[in-house]
Amino acid sequence: MPSEKRNLRDHKRRLLAAKYELRRKLYKSLCSDPDLPSDMRDRHRFKLSKMPRNSSFVRLRNRCIFTGRPRAVYAKFRMSRIVFRSLASQGSLMGIKKASW
Repeated sequence: MPSEKRNLRDHKRRLLAAKYELRRKLYKSLCSDPDLPSDMRDRHRFKLSKMPRNSSFVRLRNRCIFTGRPRAVYAKFRMSRIVFRSLASQGSLMGIKKASW
């Protein structure tokens, strides 16, 4: 149950980040542009600070879709190393087999 809640929270953050991505990039570029007057940069910095915190890509975390584990997650498969190993041993992952030489 807790892992589902973590995954849902992360999913909501991903949706929010995608929604505000262009606006956030625009405000960040305007804040760091030295050619603009300082009051305009401050205004855009204020707008950037008023955006939802969870709309930032920094707050996203790759999590295992089965367990919600935040560490040792293979981004290609979106699962942790533990789940990956167990599914690979069972033969549930297509194209993956245990190496033997």
